[in-house]
Amino acid sequence: MSAAEVLDRLLAGEMRAALGSVLIGREIIVHDQTGSTNDAILQIATPNSREGLVLFAERQTAGRGQRGNRWESAAAKGLWFSILLRPRIEINRSPLLTAWAAETISEAIEKEFSLQTTIKLPNDVQIDARKVAGVLVEMRAHEKAPYSAIVGIGININQALEDFPKELQSRAISLAVALGRQVDRQNFAIALLRDLDRSYRERFG
Repeated sequence: MSAAEVLDRLLAGEMRAALGSVLIGREIIVHDQTGSTNDAILQIATPNSREGLVLFAERQTAGRGQRGNRWESAAAKGLWFSILLRPRIEINRSPLLTAWAAETISEAIEKEFSLQTTIKLPNDVQIDARKVAGVLVEMRAHEKAPYSAIVGIGININQALEDFPKELQSRAISLAVALGRQVDRQNFAIALLRDLDRSYRERFG
């Protein structure tokens, strides 16, 4: 990581302390790099792991979107993370989790930055008809244990337009591009996790 990226690192201990008593964010891990945060959280979770674990990566080398699409995950420029959940819903109702996450992200962006967002079904959050965030939910069944739901979230935060591949520059946007200024990733991560925790408890608790 460059010196600038090190200075802008996400700090798991500070995020955990700021969140206080929560379900989502009760344990937070930050990796410098991983293939996919969904895969990384599955590697460390067991069928008996408590829900609410959040794993961030400063960079993903194999981030995934819907239908196997690649998610571009520039180092230290976005929020790339996955949440381990055990919702009390039928396993075939995972679209409810996708909708919950997309709606909460959309509302958090509007609340924190006064930006107007829209949701492009099933899993994208957009600003000015360009993708700023996406959600990928993957379900795992276990013998003699509740199933796991892995909610993967990617949000473009501080990319400049040239940070996106040329073929995506007309279809992708970051909060920094929309606002005309850089965003404190750590502060937004804390605010978003707090909102995700509250809305998850309300909807699935």
